[in-house]
Amino acid sequence: MSQTLTKLLVHVVFSTKHRAPLITAGVTDELHKYLCGISRNHESPALAVGGMPDHVHLLISQSNNIAVAPLLQNLKKDSSKWIKTKGADFADFAWQEGYGAFTIGESQIPALTRYIDNQANHHPTLSFQDEFRAILKKYNVPFDEQYIWR
Repeated sequence: MSQTLTKLLVHVVFSTKHRAPLITAGVTDELHKYLCGISRNHESPALAVGGMPDHVHLLISQSNNIAVAPLLQNLKKDSSKWIKTKGADFADFAWQEGYGAFTIGESQIPALTRYIDNQANHHPTLSFQDEFRAILKKYNVPFDEQYIWR
């Protein structure tokens, strides 16, 4: 085949360091747009971005020119640098070290987009940790509680 064709849809989840609620209402929309811009600059457009004060979810159409690890490294590094320019309240902002990245099928896009768009509806009674455990179970990803929250 003379051409490389891919469709890699990835649900990405990562939190602030120690799950600190640092993503305030005043910066949320701008942060989400910035994350979209970083993704787009890596030929991996974000189809949906949402989250809560302590974490974000992205649905990314990943380019075949970049692997997940460097894409996420750039997303987290560049957005962390950017948010620190938003004032003294963000001087110590950092993302957690790890992330979750899960492939989905084309038919799952509408449901996942709704889920990402409606994060506020899920979290009045559901912590990030409980949500992330549920996501890991849904995608059948084994994990060890003793290492996951560092």
